[in-house]
Amino acid sequence: MAIDLEPGWFEVLKDEFEKPYMKSLKNFLQQEKQAGFTIFPKGSDIFNAFKHTPFEKVKVVILGQDPYHGVGQAHGLSFSVQKGIVPPPSLKNIYKELADEFPDFNPPSHGELTSWADQGVMLLNATLTVRAHTAGSHQNKGWEQFTDKVISELSAKRSGLVFILWGNYAKQKESLIDQSKHFIIKSAHPSPFSAYNGFFGSKPFSKTNEILKKEGKEPIDWQIV
Repeated sequence: MAIDLEPGWFEVLKDEFEKPYMKSLKNFLQQEKQAGFTIFPKGSDIFNAFKHTPFEKVKVVILGQDPYHGVGQAHGLSFSVQKGIVPPPSLKNIYKELADEFPDFNPPSHGELTSWADQGVMLLNATLTVRAHTAGSHQNKGWEQFTDKVISELSAKRSGLVFILWGNYAKQKESLIDQSKHFIIKSAHPSPFSAYNGFFGSKPFSKTNEILKKEGKEPIDWQIV
């Protein structure tokens, strides 16, 4: 696991890497590799959310749960897949909602959301790795403690951020966020199993931009390039 963090993030999180839970997590990942399992995303992409969205540039946090576990999908940004990979169902539903909110939105043929991350949308999964073809296989190994710390540090040291929480798992993180300083937008998950139960029509993207404008921040261009 290559720890390659943007300097602002490293300053905030450096002590975490010396804690017992993180050492245990490193050992677990090494054991997975030694056992011959493939881990997604590749090592250099695990911390992509931090590389593309520096600590002081974060405006919005979209929280996912696990990386995708199919070949070529995960690259360290929640809900995003690498170019050349068909957008998964949840992402297609996100595109449908965007098209409903913004009439000029053109759904792309790919699912790579790097252009969002580069504008300050932190696409953070609660668990940053997964065993190939085995959903949830790296849950409860330490990643959640690390990413809870990420959310807590953003809450404590930044102000006026928008946290987008989709689905029951993401909503559990609400307690980590100081709502006197930040904004929470929550709804059902965009998964096909729940999108019609409150995700469609929830307008998270236009609501986010309204908040950012009120905070004197540049709104997000949600068009994907």
